[in-house]
Amino acid sequence: MLRLKIVFQACVGGAVLLGCFVASVRLCAAQAPKANDPATVLQEVLTAACAQDSNHFSDKLTARNADAFRRMTPAAQATFLKRFVLLDKAGKPRSSGDASGVLTVFCETPEMTTQMQIGKPEVRDNLAYLPLVAKDATDTADANTRRITMGLVRESGQWKLLSLGLLLLDLPTLGEEWDRAEIQVNEKSAIASIMELADAIEKYRVTFTRLPDSLAALGPSGRAPTQAAKAGLVSDQLAAGRKDGYSFRYVIVGATTSGAPAKYELAAIPAEYGRTGMRSFFRDSSGVLHAGDHQGAVGSLSDPKVE
Repeated sequence: MLRLKIVFQACVGGAVLLGCFVASVRLCAAQAPKANDPATVLQEVLTAACAQDSNHFSDKLTARNADAFRRMTPAAQATFLKRFVLLDKAGKPRSSGDASGVLTVFCETPEMTTQMQIGKPEVRDNLAYLPLVAKDATDTADANTRRITMGLVRESGQWKLLSLGLLLLDLPTLGEEWDRAEIQVNEKSAIASIMELADAIEKYRVTFTRLPDSLAALGPSGRAPTQAAKAGLVSDQLAAGRKDGYSFRYVIVGATTSGAPAKYELAAIPAEYGRTGMRSFFRDSSGVLHAGDHQGAVGSLSDPKVE
């Protein structure tokens, strides 16, 4: 708006006031960023990644990659977005532009701020290449600056993110690799969670001389534990029976729930078989842990023991 005012005032002394006004409007419009300009699209990509806004981020991907990204688990999506802005948590994005039209995106967290400067695009038919300089905003010496060329492709008339440097963005393949890595982490977590639940159940038994009616009874509560409503022995997640891609089941075995003779079984089942886990885990009434691939069904006593 300031540029428009200056140009307009410079034209007042001329003979064709209206012509000058129209020319000034055209000048400002030419310098305004376009909604589908490659640099603007990349700015939106980085802004969405900073805020960990999965929906807006996927809108800027090619149709094939967008579909694969949406099928990723929330944990895999978050990991992918963090790598884009070199931060370990969601940040607060903001953008600025200089007189030459160069855009800069800042991603701010309490610990640090990443600065990502987008250079002018080189457009070749339906492909656009943009230099990106990323660094810690406090790094005035550019000691840890990273430089990369981002690739965009025009798809159905809209610019979409295609590559990071020479690395073609292939989310279907990347998603499969990350699923396998996440499965290993989730299975280890499921074993640890079953052990945590068993320990909490035994503490509950000692305190109240009986077994809890459900996992919910083990969860956090503002009440005193003597009221036996919720004992505050496990997290909200475990009390609800879901954590790290697994769901947990608790079954009382036999007719009694009181005292030391009372028995129970615990099971952990992949929430989404093949993506969040492969093996089902089963802790029998004697305390032995078993594991087997049941295609997402509950494990059994006949499964191999987990050593």
